Amino acid sequence: MSWWESGRRRFFYVFCAAVAVVAVVFIVVQYGSSSETTLWLINQGRKYVEAPRWAAIGVVVVMLVFAYNVIGTAYATRRITGITAVLMIDLVPLVILYLDAFPAISNMSADLFWWWWLVHLWVEATWEVLIGCIMAWTLMQLLGTSRRIVETWLYIEVALVLGTGILGLGHHYFWIGTPNYWLTIGGFFSALEPLPLLGMVIHAIYDAGTHHMTTTNRPSFYWMMAEAFGNFLGGGVWGFMITLPQVNLYAHGTQWTVSHGHFAFWGAYACGVLSVIYLAIQKTRGLAHLEGTLWKWSFAALNIGLVGMVGALLVSGFAQAFVERAIGGSTHEAFVAGQENRWFIEGMVTRLVFGLMFAAGYVALVWDLLTIGRRAPILAAVEAAE
Repeated sequence: MSWWESGRRRFFYVFCAAVAVVAVVFIVVQYGSSSETTLWLINQGRKYVEAPRWAAIGVVVVMLVFAYNVIGTAYATRRITGITAVLMIDLVPLVILYLDAFPAISNMSADLFWWWWLVHLWVEATWEVLIGCIMAWTLMQLLGTSRRIVETWLYIEVALVLGTGILGLGHHYFWIGTPNYWLTIGGFFSALEPLPLLGMVIHAIYDAGTHHMTTTNRPSFYWMMAEAFGNFLGGGVWGFMITLPQVNLYAHGTQWTVSHGHFAFWGAYACGVLSVIYLAIQKTRGLAHLEGTLWKWSFAALNIGLVGMVGALLVSGFAQAFVERAIGGSTHEAFVAGQENRWFIEGMVTRLVFGLMFAAGYVALVWDLLTIGRRAPILAAVEAAE
């Protein structure tokens, strides 16, 4: 093993340990006094970028190392494809936008304005393009999809991100002093971003069927399908339900928003990552075909559990939006009435039930990832003959 390979493995374990430390601190400690010590060791105090300062610096380091690996590899091979070019360009704003996690702006309106540039454009622009590049590569590996097809849809994705991703920022601009027209502009455009990824997958499947292509990795293929439709439904449909300002005025900060967050993150990113993991397992374990039974159970439990939680949270969010916001006027009494509403309570209990199903599916998934291909080794010659 070369020193470079050994160093990469050590870096991976250091990264995993750092993530575990941040998670434990956030769950157990959560907050501290208003001091530099708290900012550096416990919590920076800003939603979605709560990681302590040392961990935020670590995120920047990880992104820079990733960018170096991608750009260095492309330069060494002297071959830059359309997918690689898009990825390298995307890594620049991916790093720069995250630097907004560090400034402590005292004016809350100014802080929220620039904070949304990080939260929105990271999730709905740079990471959307990144997962698009990953999906393009994965489809080429899984189905033998033409590079022309995936690159065409990837370029459409970039074009939509430049338009809808940036303009979509406006649907977050509530109560921070920005012109009202940004709410309407942002509400319309932010719902269009998932469409190219869905189009890429549907086109790839159609092309595979036309040319009678087959896949040798069904788990990866199924998770890729979940990625495409989960992203469209969770990010697109569920996002559009709350993105219009006339609705967001009542839904913002309720379990309705949480429902969208669960669905969008799972569909847009988690499913795609699992698809790539199964593909990597097939490559690293030298399997001609990757198949089994346990992945089907984990796939079903995770997705049914997730959709169940999303639906339950949506019901609770409806109750909050109507009882607490629309009828009660967002007073303290209305907040209490919303929490005591029967629909809200039943929704949260149902969420717990489906959450347990999701947890069971996660346990099955981890066991399957650790053992698939090792429980019953698949001989390449036999599978090829079949």
